[in-house]
Amino acid sequence: MHLEDIKQALLDSYRRDGGINHLDGVNLPSQVSVNQLAADCMHLLFPGYFEETGLTERALPAHVGRLLGEIDRRLTAEIEKCLRFAKVANPAAQARDRATAVLGELPALRKLIQTDVVAAYRGDPAARSVEEIIVAYPCVLVISLQRLAHVLYHLGVPLLPRMLTEFGHERTGCDIHPGARLGSHFFIDHGTGVVIGETATVGAHVKLYQGVTLGAKSFEVDSEGQPVKGVKRHPDIGDHVTIYAHATILGGDTSVGANSIVGSNVWLMKSIPADSVALFKGDSVVVRSRRKHENLVGHGSPGSPDASSGEWQI
Repeated sequence: MHLEDIKQALLDSYRRDGGINHLDGVNLPSQVSVNQLAADCMHLLFPGYFEETGLTERALPAHVGRLLGEIDRRLTAEIEKCLRFAKVANPAAQARDRATAVLGELPALRKLIQTDVVAAYRGDPAARSVEEIIVAYPCVLVISLQRLAHVLYHLGVPLLPRMLTEFGHERTGCDIHPGARLGSHFFIDHGTGVVIGETATVGAHVKLYQGVTLGAKSFEVDSEGQPVKGVKRHPDIGDHVTIYAHATILGGDTSVGANSIVGSNVWLMKSIPADSVALFKGDSVVVRSRRKHENLVGHGSPGSPDASSGEWQI
């Protein structure tokens, strides 16, 4: 088959098989541009960490001015594309206002992101320095970009927030929806396979390990069988909670109380109270009160839950 034949077959496909063509429509945000925006924002949030050459304090004002100007230009352009796609009135003026609002949040975001770095350093005995955390730990990239995307999400900008978090997802294997609300001092150890849904809330001083899912039980559908948007679907995690590897917590009415521990591979679709430990005992998930000064989940002993131990099966 010659290239001309293949071209014609593709053109026929575009006419025949719609739904994944975007022709004669508004210009959508550029993935290349958004990826560069994500990278530039990381340079602005962490000056001196990702540059090819050293950055001095004397050179900092010029560096920040140049970088901020480039981000402002790119961010405004991409927001305008998103607003045109959504048929928002006066998209150029709206883009200008929303870009300014996002950039105005950067100092506060840096203060919040600093708590995440502190949590990672204090929460991982393998960490040798703060510098190692920032340049090498996947949680820094994915959480920082989610916090930035969360601002755009609440400003009502479509497409762009998800594209920013997807840059972090592609790089780290950790998928946090821009709508999720994250508290301070958030640490994801290892990161690979973590999924946090749009309506999840995560309290302060929470630590997750790889493979944790904060997901939905099921989707409400309308009369035409389409998912209902904007409803609470994902769980709430209280302050000072630790969730170990590959635990799955599902449902908008499911909550994990403060100061609790969820063990590895535990599957929760019911709430557990504050100061609890949820873990496998034999083939069942049991919940018991957290013991004083308990930081780690033990393996437990095999057998059925013992009511006299203060455990209950869920």
